[in-house]
This record gives sequence, structure tokens and C-alpha cells, in this order.
Amino acid sequence: MPLTTQLSPEGLSMTEVLSCPTPVLQDITLDPDMDPKHDPPTSILIIGAGVFGLSTALALTKRPEFASTSITVLDRSPEPGVFPSRDASSIDSSRIIRADYADPAYAALASEAQVHWRQTDPASLGGEGRYTESGFILGADSEPLVRDNGSSTGLAYARRSWVNSMALAHKERRPLSSIRVLKNQWSIGVVSGTGGEFAYWGYLNTASGWADAEASMKWYYERVTATGRVTFVNGTAESLETNESLRRVTGARLKDGSTLSADLVVVAAGAWTPTLVDLSTQAVATGQTLGYMDITEEEQKRLEKVPVMLNVSTGLFVIPPRNRVLKIARHAYGYINPKPVSKPPLGVPGSTTPELISQPYTHLDDASLSIPADAEKVLRDGLQKIIPWPELQDRPFSRTRLCWYTDTATGDWIIDYHPYWQGLFVATGGSGHAFKFLPVIGDKVVDTITGKCPEELRRKWKWRSSNTTEIIVTEDGSRGGQPGLILEDAMRT
Repeated sequence: MPLTTQLSPEGLSMTEVLSCPTPVLQDITLDPDMDPKHDPPTSILIIGAGVFGLSTALALTKRPEFASTSITVLDRSPEPGVFPSRDASSIDSSRIIRADYADPAYAALASEAQVHWRQTDPASLGGEGRYTESGFILGADSEPLVRDNGSSTGLAYARRSWVNSMALAHKERRPLSSIRVLKNQWSIGVVSGTGGEFAYWGYLNTASGWADAEASMKWYYERVTATGRVTFVNGTAESLETNESLRRVTGARLKDGSTLSADLVVVAAGAWTPTLVDLSTQAVATGQTLGYMDITEEEQKRLEKVPVMLNVSTGLFVIPPRNRVLKIARHAYGYINPKPVSKPPLGVPGSTTPELISQPYTHLDDASLSIPADAEKVLRDGLQKIIPWPELQDRPFSRTRLCWYTDTATGDWIIDYHPYWQGLFVATGGSGHAFKFLPVIGDKVVDTITGKCPEELRRKWKWRSSNTTEIIVTEDGSRGGQPGLILEDAMRT
């Protein structure tokens, strides 16, 4: 059946769905004398062994033009041989794998990544239980399509995602019945399998699911080490080394006083990136809240076949449990943690660098760290809406966690050469949605390094300046909560 014959969501024309606004930042113009040279460097230092860093390292080993390039990955992990660090955002029990995006470019790229996730033989990324295609309910509350500030709401995001998901189903020759519109709370409660009427409108995509994030990162690390091409170093980069007369980054200085040098430095340090490179007008580290609850074997059996469930208006979501542990989390504006840094991040000479930078604060900094009490209540209330079972209502969380995003205003990543410093490339700004692209994102980074990235993606990911001093918040319609919350203040209440 041609896609054009499908009806739009109830009460909304297709034109209205596709015309919802998204925020736009201004491009920054490169100095013509500083156009990046794409000749393969003799050495590359990648700072960070997370999604961007590990996938880039593996992609580099597969490109013939980098066959003679030495590759080093530096990660802040304090445990020898453990990469990435156990407090990295990519190390967790589960992550959503979906092509359900309001932006068709990310929807298409996620679809490309899903080809790899669906390869479930033991030697593949999706094998041995690392990927489960459980289905995915994307829902939203009843609200206008546009906020007062002109940005899209969760309902607009959900409905645009439905349009793009239908287009992908048609392109991939999947039956369009694999995507089912859920027109009201009652139908969502029925299809959820839990009775949870957690959204006003939504749809079920049976071709989405979730991944065991920690196991997937371990698989990727093992594949990188198996190449024999990459050297891994445990250590924390404190600052970047430069040759100011050449306007060139030459390496990184570690907190122990040692240095690592390279012809090209790729900063892929996730939420720690803004402490190394001045991204004050482009990205900010935000802490997101997660809670884990122990469940019984019987509860495990009742829940292990339910779909992933997300309300983009509130940001609250639940992923099917494994090993009798249920996770509830919130994809929100998050908490910022502004603190002074030991050394200012590298910026452009003459510009003002921020005195305070939002920095991750994790269980490796404080083993007793828990999320703010208000955040725990929000998670508990959200769990009751998604899984309204009386036996779970007062059950305590076995643990909670802060997961640190690197948020940009639009949710677009930053994958580009620095406009001033030669020898410096930045791959960050995951905005809480990079993990699902693990199988393909490294290739896109290397494509950008070599000047071969498709124009549509290059423009999304290029270095930008917003000329703003306000707090950066991601306004792509997928976030819930209140922007600008300060972690230290929330911990005191």
C-alpha cells in the first residue's frame, strides 16, 4: 500500500505534522587559511572511549588511508583495561534502539544502524542478547504542537516520528501494519501489556527495541582491541597542548603531568568535553536521572515481553527488565552542575572563556551518590503511570544513578574540525540519543575527518555559534521537566 494513502494522526493534517518548528543555530565561518587538510595524519589521539570514541577508533582501522596511522585512545577510566569508564553514559543496563525520530535524517541514519543491531548471530553486535526487538510505544500528552517559545512539543515530536517511521517501513518493505496508531489512553494501556495509560496519543512500532548497553560497549571494545591497531591508555586529560604560533593542537596533558602527542586530536569525551574545549555557546553537560528496582521472577516473566514505553512530553520511559531488574528513567532537560575547572578549556585567543562549567558528578566521585529526592518521586510517579501495579507502588529503588548527557540546543551532534585550531577535531554533543547509532557513527566521524560526509549530515554537525549567554537546553520536542535546574540546589531540598 503506498504510504501516501495512509491517514494522518487524528485531528491533525500531514502538513501540520511536518511543519512543526525546530530551533536553528547560526553557522560559524571557517577562516579560509584554516581549511582542514584531509591528508591522513601519522598519529591520532582519541580522548574518550565512549560511543563516539570507540566507534571512531574501529572505523579508522578499517580505512586503507589510515593503514600507517598510529591510533591511541585515552580514557578517564581509573581501572586498567576497563574501557570506557564505568560512569560513562554508555555503560548501563539498557538503551532504546529506535528509528523513531522527528528528524528524517536521524530516522534514516538510525534505520541504517538497525541493520547491524538486527544481526543476531553470536559474532554480531546484536547477538547473544545484546539486542532485543521488543517493540516501542512512543507517546505524548495532550498539548499544543508549539510551545510559547516557538519550539516543538512532545506531541509534535511524536507525530512527526510516526510519519517518518511509516516512511521507513515503506522503504524497508516492512508491512505498514508493523506500525499501529494508538489514538487514546485506553488503547495505549491495552497495547502496553501493563495496563499503563501513560500518554494521550501514541503509536507502536514493532521494529524498534532495546540493547544491553554495557554488553554492547564491551563487544565493541573487544573488536577494537582485536585489530591490534589501537593503543588504550588509562588517564584523565586535564588540558590540550598547543603550539600557538602555528595555531595547532599537538596533544593532551594528563592530570598526572604526562603528555600524549599526536598530529590529530579527536576530543570525544562526552559530557567531559566542555572542560577541554570551549563549547559554552554550543553544548552543556546535564545530569539525567535513572532508577532501578528489583522485581520477582514472576514479575520478570510478565514484563520481559512488553514494549519499550516512552512519553516524550514528560521524558519518562521504561525498558523491559532483564535479570529481575526494572529500569525507569527520564529523558529530560536534566540538572546542570556549574563548577570551576582547574584549567580553562581551549578557546579562541581573545575570547572570554567561562569561569564555571557544568561538569559530571558521578558515583565514581562519590560512591554514596543518589539522585535528588524530587527526581526520585518523579520517577516513581512515572513508573506508576507506565506500570500501574499496586505491588510496585511503594517498593524502593535498589539504586539510582545520574547519567550525563552532552546537550546541544537542537539535539544535533558536533562532529567537525575546530574553526581556529588545526589538528583538533571534536566529536560530541550526543544529546542523549547517540548510543543507538553505535554501529554507524564512527564511520560518519571518519567520513567527516576525511571530508566525505554527506552534505545534509555535515551541515547538521558542523561547528556553530549561537551568540548566547543563556543556559543551553535541548528544544527538539523530546524533553520533559524544567530547564536550568542546578544539581547542588536540588540535592539540598
